[in-house]
Amino acid sequence: MNTLLRKAAIEYLKTNARSSTHAATAGGHGGGFKLWKKMTFFVAFPAVGLGMLNAYLAHQEHAHAERPEFKPYDFLRIRSKRFPWGDGQKSLFHNPHVNALPSGYEH
Repeated sequence: MNTLLRKAAIEYLKTNARSSTHAATAGGHGGGFKLWKKMTFFVAFPAVGLGMLNAYLAHQEHAHAERPEFKPYDFLRIRSKRFPWGDGQKSLFHNPHVNALPSGYEH
C-alpha cells in the first residue's frame, strides 16, 4: 500500500511539473504578453502622464505664494551643532525662499 501511494505521488508530481514548465515557455502563456503590453501603453503611461501634469499644475498654483511671517520660536531651528558645510547654519537642502535661519529669512 505504501509503495502504491508513493508511485501515485511521484506520477502526480511528474504530470504537474510538465504542465507548469510548459506554461512558462514562450507559447504557453495564452496571450498574456499582449494584454500586459496593451495595459502598459494604454493605462500605465497615460496615468503617469496625468500624474505629472497634476503635480506641475499644483506647483504652478503655489509657486508665487507669499512665505509665512518669521516668528523666532525658541524650539524651532535649534542648532546644537554646526553643519559640516558652508557657514554651518544652512542645512544640506537649504532653500532661501522657504527655509528660515535661526535669525530670520535671508533677503
